[in-house]
Amino acid sequence: MDLYLLAELKTISLKPQRPARERSPDGSTGQQTAAVNGEADGCVTTVCMQKPPPDFRTNFEATHPPILIDNGLAILENEKIERHIMKSVPGGYNLFVQDKEVATLIENLYSKLKLMLVKKDESKNNALLVHLKKINDHLAVRGTRFLTGDTMCCFDCELMPRLQHIRVAGKYFVDFDIPKHLTALWRYMYHMYQLDAFTQSCPADQDIINHYKLQQMLKMKKHEELETPTFTTSIPVDLNEQ
Repeated sequence: MDLYLLAELKTISLKPQRPARERSPDGSTGQQTAAVNGEADGCVTTVCMQKPPPDFRTNFEATHPPILIDNGLAILENEKIERHIMKSVPGGYNLFVQDKEVATLIENLYSKLKLMLVKKDESKNNALLVHLKKINDHLAVRGTRFLTGDTMCCFDCELMPRLQHIRVAGKYFVDFDIPKHLTALWRYMYHMYQLDAFTQSCPADQDIINHYKLQQMLKMKKHEELETPTFTTSIPVDLNEQ
């Protein structure tokens, strides 16, 4: 089973069993072997549509991901992919729980990050802070490891990559930090950092920064291109004291 995803924001859809293949030199794609609940092996490939890998261009031309390939059958639509995973992959139904409250809660978080990076003013910072506090309060009330329970679902696959971009790009471009007092949010991020599904699909800090530099028509400096990749996964608060 092969799954192609857009590379702009990597999505955690499957649980890796083995280390990810090294990123291509231009950073456009990443590939990893994966499984859902450790049973259904597959390969997840992230695709930059500006520089798609040759096999993707040959097979799909201008078709945008997500695309799921299972036993030679190509499934091209989100809803059909979800139904196929729920039906064919053991434990796949856990990824697609329905929760309107959570769906609304995490909506537009990424757009607030992009506005903050572009506008660089206090009002945009505050808008993002308010949104993060709402997510923190939701997690505090539910008291679960993840957004809807103690099992990771599709909403976590959307939220955690965005939080990682907020941590890395927010700090680099506008010196923005997720407040330490949002302890429920930090606890959530701690649990996500324990998952191979996130750590093995998470882009390096330099790749995240370069992504937004390209959006702002900026270039990576030579020394940045040569840096050893770093991954921000530390937790700045002692969760045992909370």
